[in-house]
Amino acid sequence: METRICCLFLILLLLSCSKKVMVQGTESTKLTFEPIRSILIHGASQSTGPCEPSISINHLNTKQIIAASVLDNFYVSNDEGFTWTNQKLKSTFGVYGDPVVRVNKDGDFLYAHLANSKGRAYTSDEFLDRIVVQKSTDLGKNWSNGSFPGVDHKKDHDKHWLYVDNSSGTVLMSWTEFDKYGSTDTSSKSRILFSKSTDGGTTWSDAISISQFEGDCLDGDKTTEGAHPAVGKDGAYYVTWSFNDKIYLDISKDGGLTWMDQDMIVTSQPGGWSFDIPGIGRCNGMPVMDVDHSGGPNDGTIYISWSDLSSGQDDVDIWLIRSSDDGKSWSDKVRVNNDKTAKHQFFSWMDIDQTTGYIYVVFYDRRNYVDEQTDVYLGYSIDGGKHFENIKISDSPFTPHPDVFFGDYNDISAHDGIIRPIWTSQDNDKMRIYTAIINVIK
Repeated sequence: METRICCLFLILLLLSCSKKVMVQGTESTKLTFEPIRSILIHGASQSTGPCEPSISINHLNTKQIIAASVLDNFYVSNDEGFTWTNQKLKSTFGVYGDPVVRVNKDGDFLYAHLANSKGRAYTSDEFLDRIVVQKSTDLGKNWSNGSFPGVDHKKDHDKHWLYVDNSSGTVLMSWTEFDKYGSTDTSSKSRILFSKSTDGGTTWSDAISISQFEGDCLDGDKTTEGAHPAVGKDGAYYVTWSFNDKIYLDISKDGGLTWMDQDMIVTSQPGGWSFDIPGIGRCNGMPVMDVDHSGGPNDGTIYISWSDLSSGQDDVDIWLIRSSDDGKSWSDKVRVNNDKTAKHQFFSWMDIDQTTGYIYVVFYDRRNYVDEQTDVYLGYSIDGGKHFENIKISDSPFTPHPDVFFGDYNDISAHDGIIRPIWTSQDNDKMRIYTAIINVIK
C-alpha cells in the first residue's frame, strides 16, 4: 500500500512540474511546440519588393489563411500555411498599399488598403483619398470592387486597422486623417477617425473624428497615428493610438455614436512612436490592442502592446499593459522581450488566441549580434501578460539596408493553438515575405 501511494505521489509530482519553470521568482508555464519551420510566401527579384505584410487565420476553418503585402499582393493557403498562391488585388478605386487582411464572422476574407480612384497616389496635389475594403466570399477567388466609409476625399487617409467582433459580426476600422500629408503648414492637422460595418465589411458608416487632440501632418511623433480598434467583453468599443510621447485610449459605450469627452492617457511612450533603428529607413512603435474573449481566467482583459526607448536610445524594447476593469485602470508595463542585452527589439505585433486567452507577439530581435543582423522572435504569455517566454522562429538572420523601403509593420494571427506570424526579410537587398509554422502541442 505504501509503495503504491509513493508511486502515485511521484507521478503527480512529475505531472505538476513537467511544464512549469521559474521566471523572475514566479511560477509560470511554458508551452510545447511542434518543430518550428519558416515558410517563404513571396520572394521578390528586385529591392522594391513586398513588405508591410498582414495575415489572418479563418477561425471557421484553420486550414484557410489569407495574407497580403505591399503594394497589391494577396496570398491564400488552404493547408495551414505550408503552401501559398500569389495573386494581385484590383479595384477601380486603386490599390495603394498598407494592406490589412482579416476574416469576418462568416469566414469571408476582408482586404483593407489605401486608395485613390483617380490613380494618383503620390502626386503633389493628391495623396490617398480613402480607405477601401474589398471582400471575398469564395476564399479569395473573387473580390468585390470595394467599399469605404464616408470621408472628406480632399484630405489624406492613412494607417488603418480593422477589428472583427465575432460575437456581433461588426467590423471596426480606425485610422489617421491628414489635412494634407507631409505639410509643414502649422494649420494642417491630423486626427483619428472611426467607422464600422454591421454587415461583415460590405458597407461602412460615415467616419467620425474621435481624438480630442489634433497633431501635425509630418508623419512623426507629433502626428496622431497608429489607431487600433477593439471590442470589449461588454460590447464597448476601444481605440488606442500614439501621439506626443504618449499612448491614448478612447471608449464608446453606445456602438460608436459618442466617445469620451477627454481621451485617456494609458501610458507614456519615451522617445515617441517614431524612432531610429540602424539599417532601417524608418521605424515605429505604434500600439496594438486586443481583448480576451476566450472565457478563460483572463476573460475580458484588455491588452495594449507597443515599443519605445524606455531602456535607452540604443535599446528599443517591447512592452505590454493590461486592464481588467474595462479600461478604467491599467497595470504597470511588462517587458515582452526577455533578453538580458541592451539590443533592439522592434516592429512588434500582437494577437490573442481566443480559444485559450494566450497572448502571442512577433518582433524583430538583435540580441544575438553586435552588428545589424536581425532575427525574428515570438514572445508568448499564458498567464494574462504577467510573464513572457521568447523563442526564435526565423531560420537565419538577415541584415536590412537603410536605402531599401522596409515597411512599417508585420502581423500575427493565432487560433486554437495554431500561430502564424508574418514578416518582411531581406536577402542581398531583395525583399522576402515569410511566415512560420508554429503549432502548440496540446
